Amino acid sequence: MSNRNFDRRTALRAALGLAATGGLAACGGNNGRGGGSGSGKALTQYFHAYGEAGTEQAIKRYAKAYKSANVTTQWITGSNFESKLFATLLTDKAPDCFEFHPQLQMIESGQVADLSDLINPVKDDFNPADIKSHTVDGKIYGIRMIDDPQFFFYRKSMFEKAGVEVPQTLDELIAAAAKLTTDKVKGAYLGNTLHSIIDPLIWSAGAQHLDDKNQIAYHTDAVVGGFKQLRKLFTSGDLLLDAPTDFWDPSALNQGLTAMQWCGMWAMPQMQEALGDDLGIFPFPKVGDAGKLSVYNGGWSMFVNAKSKNLDETKEYVKWLWIDQKEYQEDWALSYGFHIPPRKSIAESADKLKSGLPAEGVKLFNEYGNFDNIGWTQASRTAMEDVMANCVRKGGDPDKELTKADAKVNRELKKLFG
Repeated sequence: MSNRNFDRRTALRAALGLAATGGLAACGGNNGRGGGSGSGKALTQYFHAYGEAGTEQAIKRYAKAYKSANVTTQWITGSNFESKLFATLLTDKAPDCFEFHPQLQMIESGQVADLSDLINPVKDDFNPADIKSHTVDGKIYGIRMIDDPQFFFYRKSMFEKAGVEVPQTLDELIAAAAKLTTDKVKGAYLGNTLHSIIDPLIWSAGAQHLDDKNQIAYHTDAVVGGFKQLRKLFTSGDLLLDAPTDFWDPSALNQGLTAMQWCGMWAMPQMQEALGDDLGIFPFPKVGDAGKLSVYNGGWSMFVNAKSKNLDETKEYVKWLWIDQKEYQEDWALSYGFHIPPRKSIAESADKLKSGLPAEGVKLFNEYGNFDNIGWTQASRTAMEDVMANCVRKGGDPDKELTKADAKVNRELKKLFG
């Protein structure tokens, strides 16, 4: 994996950004173009540069196998895939289809096509949460390709040596980090910015970002308390800070820099190769008296550009690859790191997920998984990242900082919901 995946692992969603201008000149000559071998219309699809070896070759291989159109792949490198994608969507070089995350702005602006006619015949075979997260007013606007659960990975031998049990609460995690810290190893690693744990903190405090009426639901006493606890951990000396790579990369745990690390299931094969049976996982622990265990589920979905000049042909291609070709869907989810296939039939038949740590990851995903709210914008996310920076890093008052965030989030909600 490389630094170009920082946005992939931390964002897992971003705002539409239709105010962006210009094309993809920033990509330079390394635009990753790969043509198909089909006849008929020429279609273009956009993917960000995954870090797992073989991913680019796989996507281009799938496209080449499609015979009804000539599908070209733009493999976008760099850390700003979102801005490049949405800048291009404003031009006549916009892709016919692209991967991204469900965003209400894309739907309200008419940027993405309704794919209900493709998905409805197989709707029951998809994870219901994946269908719900892509549905607005009864219409489904994207096809989930992979589910990416995130949890804590830990070194069993280090826990045993320190006499530490798997933490069930955030207080227990802080205490465990203290016992696990030595002159060479830090007790815990939550990523360099700590942004990746904001959502799990909210869920584990028994809260949600928004309620059923699309009003703020994250500003609770338990969330305030959670930020105070994180400040305690941040200043304790037991937290690994400024690691060579961010949370999405397993190097910190694999190289013995920390005893436990927040990361994603995508990195499990690398961790297992490095650590073998010494590797364990657990969900984000409970925060506060009404807290509950949580697992963050990210992932990527395929969308069709509603303004494509080849709309019908693009929908046919997307259906062929992400609905009909189960072999390719399983290959994409399980041959390049571990992801959970959103199709239930594929997930249930996948041998790689049936035993050991992968099976445990699936179990945690099913029991404690939480999905992004389609109404939670990047501006709202940035507001919460500011809370993390000002409370945990700078020692500000969490309640006051959350109140500042409330104003920013409410402006976003007014734009979306009136």
